[in-house]
Amino acid sequence: PAPWADSLAPLALVAAALPSGQICSVGAPMADELRCQCQQTATRVIPPKHIAHVELIPEGLHCLVPEVIATMKNGKKVCLEPTAPWVKLIVKKILSRERQTKSEAGVGV
Repeated sequence: PAPWADSLAPLALVAAALPSGQICSVGAPMADELRCQCQQTATRVIPPKHIAHVELIPEGLHCLVPEVIATMKNGKKVCLEPTAPWVKLIVKKILSRERQTKSEAGVGV
């Protein structure tokens, strides 16, 4: 074997011991990292009145699935399941509101 192979053995053991999800994701959103920001998503319905802001992150090189991150009014960030019907409804409303805001801004120009 190559002389450097022995120095890589401990690293290979650590990588093999980690669940694959931990290698490409983290529990809390990190804006500047090039990997999935959500390790887990909320399964329970969160009343919209508790949500202050929702961030939509499309799939891309950083992550193969779209991500929806809600910032609660208490400041806590929660990853939402993008395929859940209630999350799809929230996303649809947000996108609709953004389109309406852009068209109203264009009307006055």
